[in-house]
Amino acid sequence: MAHDFKNFPELTNSQMLIYYFESPHKQIFEPFMAKVVKVSDGDTIRVKWDERDFDFPIRFADLAAPEKDERGGPASQSWLEDQILGEEVEIVPTKLRVEKWGRLLANIFFLGMDMSAQSIDAGHAVSWKNRKVDRWS
Repeated sequence: MAHDFKNFPELTNSQMLIYYFESPHKQIFEPFMAKVVKVSDGDTIRVKWDERDFDFPIRFADLAAPEKDERGGPASQSWLEDQILGEEVEIVPTKLRVEKWGRLLANIFFLGMDMSAQSIDAGHAVSWKNRKVDRWS
């Protein structure tokens, strides 16, 4: 079975053994700088990177923000847009690299600040380990 590189450009660690040499895209293992072109919600962004001719999603590691249709979701997204939309950010992939929906899983830094910590401090998200707390519904 072929891998859908258009919709899932990032390979999971287990897929690397099978599809690495077939991938039309450079697989990401090291930190890099990219421009934020969209804030999908409070814990997912899309970036443009010089090494690729398309933008792609990044999921914040260790962060849980409300979905857009949950209480606090629009505010979380808006706050993150105000902080980093249109800006160059540093993206540091985690060891896991790719989460279950095929997004690159990474820590995001802007001007040296950990944006996950900033979002938590601003009250727009919680750490991943505290996500079970029913805070938005």
